[in-house]
Amino acid sequence: MTERITLRIDLDSEVPAYRQIVNIIRILLVSGQLLPGAELPSVRRMATDLGVHFNTVAEAYRILADEGWLELRHGKGATVIERKVPEPSPERVEEFRRRLQALAAEMIAHGSDPGKIGHEMLQVWSEFKS
Repeated sequence: MTERITLRIDLDSEVPAYRQIVNIIRILLVSGQLLPGAELPSVRRMATDLGVHFNTVAEAYRILADEGWLELRHGKGATVIERKVPEPSPERVEEFRRRLQALAAEMIAHGSDPGKIGHEMLQVWSEFKS
Protein backbone atom coordinates (compact mmCIF):
# COMPACT_ATOMS: atom_id res chain seq x y z
CA MET A 1 0.00 0.00 0.00
CA THR A 2 1.29 3.48 -0.86
CA GLU A 3 2.34 5.51 2.17
CA ARG A 4 0.29 8.68 2.45
CA ILE A 5 2.86 11.39 2.91
CA THR A 6 2.31 15.06 2.47
CA LEU A 7 5.26 17.13 1.34
CA ARG A 8 5.39 20.87 1.03
CA ILE A 9 8.03 22.56 -1.01
CA ASP A 10 8.66 26.21 -1.78
CA LEU A 11 8.77 26.71 -5.53
CA ASP A 12 10.20 30.21 -4.98
CA SER A 13 13.10 28.93 -2.86
CA GLU A 14 16.71 29.16 -3.97
CA VAL A 15 16.93 25.47 -3.08
CA PRO A 16 15.99 23.41 -6.15
CA ALA A 17 12.70 21.51 -5.86
CA TYR A 18 14.36 18.10 -6.26
CA ARG A 19 16.74 18.93 -3.37
CA GLN A 20 13.81 20.02 -1.16
CA ILE A 21 12.07 16.71 -1.90
CA VAL A 22 15.22 14.74 -1.05
CA ASN A 23 15.71 16.68 2.18
CA ILE A 24 12.11 16.22 3.35
CA ILE A 25 11.95 12.51 2.55
CA ARG A 26 15.39 11.92 4.12
CA ILE A 27 14.16 13.56 7.34
CA LEU A 28 11.11 11.28 7.34
CA LEU A 29 13.39 8.26 6.81
CA VAL A 30 15.98 9.16 9.44
CA SER A 31 13.34 10.07 12.02
CA GLY A 32 11.56 6.73 11.52
CA GLN A 33 8.39 8.25 10.08
CA LEU A 34 8.93 6.22 6.90
CA LEU A 35 9.85 2.60 7.55
CA PRO A 36 11.11 -0.22 5.33
CA GLY A 37 8.28 -1.58 3.23
CA ALA A 38 6.53 1.77 2.87
CA GLU A 39 5.64 2.59 -0.71
CA LEU A 40 6.02 6.19 -1.80
CA PRO A 41 3.60 7.84 -4.20
CA SER A 42 4.42 7.30 -7.86
CA VAL A 43 6.66 9.87 -9.50
CA ARG A 44 3.74 11.25 -11.49
CA ARG A 45 1.42 11.38 -8.45
CA MET A 46 4.03 13.18 -6.35
CA ALA A 47 4.81 15.58 -9.21
CA THR A 48 1.13 16.40 -9.64
CA ASP A 49 0.66 16.92 -5.89
CA LEU A 50 3.69 19.25 -5.71
CA GLY A 51 3.11 21.06 -9.00
CA VAL A 52 6.50 20.13 -10.45
CA HIS A 53 7.69 18.22 -13.50
CA PHE A 54 7.85 14.45 -13.05
CA ASN A 55 11.59 14.52 -13.83
CA THR A 56 12.08 16.63 -10.68
CA VAL A 57 10.55 13.91 -8.50
CA ALA A 58 12.32 11.17 -10.46
CA GLU A 59 15.68 12.83 -9.75
CA ALA A 60 14.88 13.05 -6.02
CA TYR A 61 13.89 9.37 -5.92
CA ARG A 62 17.09 8.41 -7.81
CA ILE A 63 19.25 10.28 -5.28
CA LEU A 64 17.54 8.51 -2.38
CA ALA A 65 17.90 5.17 -4.17
CA ASP A 66 21.62 5.85 -4.70
CA GLU A 67 21.90 6.51 -0.95
CA GLY A 68 20.36 3.09 -0.31
CA TRP A 69 16.97 4.26 0.99
CA LEU A 70 14.68 3.27 -1.89
CA GLU A 71 14.17 0.47 -4.32
CA LEU A 72 12.87 1.80 -7.64
CA ARG A 73 10.83 -0.41 -9.91
CA HIS A 74 9.75 0.89 -13.30
CA GLY A 75 6.00 1.21 -13.35
CA LYS A 76 5.74 0.10 -9.70
CA GLY A 77 7.01 3.16 -7.84
CA ALA A 78 9.46 3.43 -4.98
CA THR A 79 9.64 1.31 -1.85
CA VAL A 80 11.59 2.13 1.31
CA ILE A 81 14.15 -0.60 1.97
CA GLU A 82 16.25 -1.62 4.96
CA ARG A 83 19.44 0.42 4.77
CA LYS A 84 22.87 -0.42 6.09
CA VAL A 85 24.14 2.78 7.69
CA PRO A 86 27.60 3.61 6.35
CA GLU A 87 30.41 5.08 8.45
CA PRO A 88 30.91 8.72 7.39
CA SER A 89 34.29 9.60 5.97
CA PRO A 90 36.42 12.22 7.75
CA GLU A 91 35.87 14.48 4.72
CA ARG A 92 32.12 14.11 5.04
CA VAL A 93 32.25 14.98 8.75
CA GLU A 94 34.43 18.05 8.04
CA GLU A 95 32.06 19.20 5.28
CA PHE A 96 29.14 18.84 7.69
CA ARG A 97 31.02 20.88 10.28
CA ARG A 98 31.68 23.67 7.75
CA ARG A 99 28.03 23.74 6.66
CA LEU A 100 26.83 23.80 10.26
CA GLN A 101 29.27 26.58 11.08
CA ALA A 102 28.05 28.61 8.10
CA LEU A 103 24.40 28.15 9.12
CA ALA A 104 25.16 29.21 12.70
CA ALA A 105 27.09 32.26 11.48
CA GLU A 106 24.17 33.19 9.22
CA MET A 107 21.72 33.00 12.12
CA ILE A 108 24.01 35.05 14.39
CA ALA A 109 24.36 37.63 11.60
CA HIS A 110 20.54 37.85 11.56
CA GLY A 111 20.39 38.48 15.30
CA SER A 112 20.04 35.01 16.83
CA ASP A 113 21.67 34.35 20.16
CA PRO A 114 24.31 31.56 20.04
CA GLY A 115 22.61 29.88 23.02
CA LYS A 116 19.33 29.79 21.10
CA ILE A 117 21.13 28.24 18.13
CA GLY A 118 22.58 25.57 20.43
CA HIS A 119 19.11 24.89 21.83
CA GLU A 120 17.68 24.50 18.32
CA MET A 121 20.49 22.10 17.40
CA LEU A 122 19.68 19.97 20.47
CA GLN A 123 16.00 19.99 19.48
CA VAL A 124 16.85 18.72 16.00
CA TRP A 125 19.21 16.12 17.43
CA SER A 126 16.53 14.84 19.79
CA GLU A 127 14.16 14.31 16.84
CA PHE A 128 16.65 11.84 15.34
CA LYS A 129 17.55 9.91 18.48
CA SER A 130 16.55 6.28 18.31
